[in-house]
Amino acid sequence: MALPDRKGELLPFSLLAALAVATPLLADGRFFIMSLAAAFLLTGFHFLFRLRDISRASQELSLVATAFLYIPFLMAHLLMIRLLPQGTNWLLLIMLIVMTNDTAAYYVGSAIGKHRLYEAVSPKKSIEGALGGLVGSLGGTLLAKFTFFATLGFADALITALVIGTIGQVGDLFESLLKRSFGVKDSGTLFPGHGGVLDRMDSIIFAAPVTYYYAVYLFGRF
Repeated sequence: MALPDRKGELLPFSLLAALAVATPLLADGRFFIMSLAAAFLLTGFHFLFRLRDISRASQELSLVATAFLYIPFLMAHLLMIRLLPQGTNWLLLIMLIVMTNDTAAYYVGSAIGKHRLYEAVSPKKSIEGALGGLVGSLGGTLLAKFTFFATLGFADALITALVIGTIGQVGDLFESLLKRSFGVKDSGTLFPGHGGVLDRMDSIIFAAPVTYYYAVYLFGRF
């Protein structure tokens, strides 16, 4: 997300982001908070003392801050989920919900989609497809319950399907918003025909923090 004239300075920010993602491995939430504080301070120093065009400073700083919060901060929650007692099950559940949501949304939208969901951001997505996706998410969650996640109650299955399924769709729309803002079709070229890595991860990234806090504070209470 860096502007063209900042590409040569992308590496230190990328390394800082990678370190932030890994901080949950230290098993102390204070290191996660510390990494965010360090990122902000170092970014502030960087822009202050490498000033080029003061009229663009706030714009460039906003881009870096958004990129840091969007990818490493949210993705760190995937590692935090993995460290939970049933972390592997939760990670598999997220992927299953997202995949069944995407698949059902595509086929339902292609078959009967007539009303645009958010045409300015994603012209091909329909309300019918979005609703079909949520039904698919519920099916995926029930599949998880009866295969590898037996401790997932029916109420939790319903809630996680609807909440994670909805958040995943929002994450997909958010990434589409960013791409349209930057005037690009795909986020990268690593997967020809499928967009970049971010195109494959956008829903999961948004779902990660919601899943983590649900698993920690709400799971089993319904």
